[in-house]
Amino acid sequence: MTKFPALPEPTNLLEFNVIGAGDFRFYVDRASLSVDTGGVVRYTLLARSSGGVENITYEGARCPSAEHRIYAVASGGVWRANPTGWRPLTQRWDAVLHREFFCAQSVPIRDAAEGVRALQDGGHPFSRGFSADPYRSR
Repeated sequence: MTKFPALPEPTNLLEFNVIGAGDFRFYVDRASLSVDTGGVVRYTLLARSSGGVENITYEGARCPSAEHRIYAVASGGVWRANPTGWRPLTQRWDAVLHREFFCAQSVPIRDAAEGVRALQDGGHPFSRGFSADPYRSR
């Protein structure tokens, strides 16, 4: 059974850019970011419309197979389990998180700190085609 993190606090939200997402802005809650022993990256995603409507989900990314799943949806200030099976990346924001931040070159980040750095820096160095990863030496 998956344990859900605390709901996101505004100070923990890290925005990432999704080109072509219309009037939505996307954030990952840094406090929720984790990587399990099987290499699944878990995180809370917040999507906010220009009108202020928010959608909050707790999700996972399986890097080698480029798959994604939802574990829960926040509603009324609490998590509601809503597990989906693993599925291909079909949403633009899921593909961006996978390719540019958490699974560059289909390799999962090592730990939450590496994912936070990638979000803060606007992308993981491997996603930019660098042959050396400066995050691994930190």
